[in-house]
Amino acid sequence: MARVFVYGTLKRGQPNHKVLLDPTNGCAAFRGRGRTLEPYPLVIAGEHNIPRLLNLPGQGRLVLGEIYAVDERMLSFLDEFEGCPDMYQRTPLQVTVLEWEGARGAPEETPAADGTLRCFVYSTVTYAPEWVRLPHLDDYDFQGEHGLRYNPRENRCQARGPGLPCSAGGWGTEPRR
Repeated sequence: MARVFVYGTLKRGQPNHKVLLDPTNGCAAFRGRGRTLEPYPLVIAGEHNIPRLLNLPGQGRLVLGEIYAVDERMLSFLDEFEGCPDMYQRTPLQVTVLEWEGARGAPEETPAADGTLRCFVYSTVTYAPEWVRLPHLDDYDFQGEHGLRYNPRENRCQARGPGLPCSAGGWGTEPRR
């Protein structure tokens, strides 16, 4: 099992969380809550108001999120879902564990003595330069005070018209950078 840190629409209570619960995508088990050990810019950007973690460690804020243990099938599904490697790249990062509900037996499932875990995260190095100057968030909620309405991918695909395929990763008309 791999660990994945989610910070946006895949978190509980957010629009895409359902894909983590769907057993046809693989297995994902909630393990806890955490925050990035280093600051990163978490911004809401693009025509669909998508939360994006810019791969600029040391800039931005410490970002809150959730930690999941996922099997290979779910990891492959998430790669496709996140448009990896074009839209996002799956990279390792250190997460400080804030709350832990995971198994305590296997060493690979237990946070280190300093309370950190190495997890995969979907961040991006492919972004418009002006995104770095957007407001940085520490915790994403699609109904947050930011007032930027997230456009779910199912709406993006339908907007293309009947019988027209969505682009890679289901991102609809989102431009590649």
